[in-house]
Amino acid sequence: MQNSVICYMNLRVIILYIIIGVSAIGIHAQDGSTAYNFLSVPVSSRVYGLGGHNITIIDDDVNLVEQNPALLGPEYDKQIGLNYMRYIGGSNFMGARFGNRATDHSAWAVGVQYYGYGSFKAADIDGTITGSFNASDIAISATYSHDINDRLRGGITLKGLYSKYEDYSAFALCADLGINYFNPDNELSLSLVLKHLGGQIKKFNESYDRLPWDIQLGMSKFLGNTPMRLSVTATHLTKWSLPYYTRADANSTTSELVEKDSFVSNLFRHLTFAVEYVPSEKFYVGLGYDHKTRTDMSTYSRSFLSGFSLAAGIKSSKIGVGVAVAQPHTGATTFMANFTLSLASIMK
Repeated sequence: MQNSVICYMNLRVIILYIIIGVSAIGIHAQDGSTAYNFLSVPVSSRVYGLGGHNITIIDDDVNLVEQNPALLGPEYDKQIGLNYMRYIGGSNFMGARFGNRATDHSAWAVGVQYYGYGSFKAADIDGTITGSFNASDIAISATYSHDINDRLRGGITLKGLYSKYEDYSAFALCADLGINYFNPDNELSLSLVLKHLGGQIKKFNESYDRLPWDIQLGMSKFLGNTPMRLSVTATHLTKWSLPYYTRADANSTTSELVEKDSFVSNLFRHLTFAVEYVPSEKFYVGLGYDHKTRTDMSTYSRSFLSGFSLAAGIKSSKIGVGVAVAQPHTGATTFMANFTLSLASIMK
């Protein structure tokens, strides 16, 4: 029994290390005190390329709904969305969702997301290799939204979360609550989202793990009559202080670690910025920056591009394709792709 507990703890450390690494590339997990940080992984390549957080983009793309259930609407009529992300270390994330019109003022969607972290070597308490094992998480979601009036929409997403690491498994339930205000006259979008409200039903071992619940605020706005859209998203609003560590000597990898916890530092670590060029409804290209991602990499092999990400996409009335790329640190380039298919357009 003791061997099993020790192996379990080592396994948890490995998985947490992977997920923390994922969070550092702009997938932005909460700080290590919670589990289920894969929930912070965006399923939309557009969101990933716009800094990893965006709850206000109004577009005909069902993959955006996972960021904010209030972005779902009757315009998502019989739409299929697929996504795939390739991450370092043999990790692969992929999923599918379907959105459909319910009434003239409501809609629903369902989805499934798989997070595979690859294969790991298994060892006993003495360090002897005993074989290998796989680790993965699965999230199943159901979303419903309803128009409150012609500019205000609310939505809710319910999620079932299943994790399996070797012989250990756990199950949790959570909900996302969102509201969005959109003014088509000036292209202003404002959103508030409460994310990951819930708890663990079946625990891994002796204790229950907390979910990384979050409060997020966001704004998107076209700049005058230009095709440029600016987005600002505030995250991790359940606490103000988000300290990080950096080297006292930036040119040395062995110098003393110094904690950074100033007002300006905390302010910008809460914010994600993005700008898009959207000349038409059929094309976009965007650039995102997340300061928390960049500063989280202060003690690692941070590249010049750490914290920055790129997104681009094209679509027609029937299909849409989006891609995104980021490099949080040297040698860790990540790639994400989306595909959407409108069955309603095909059936016309």
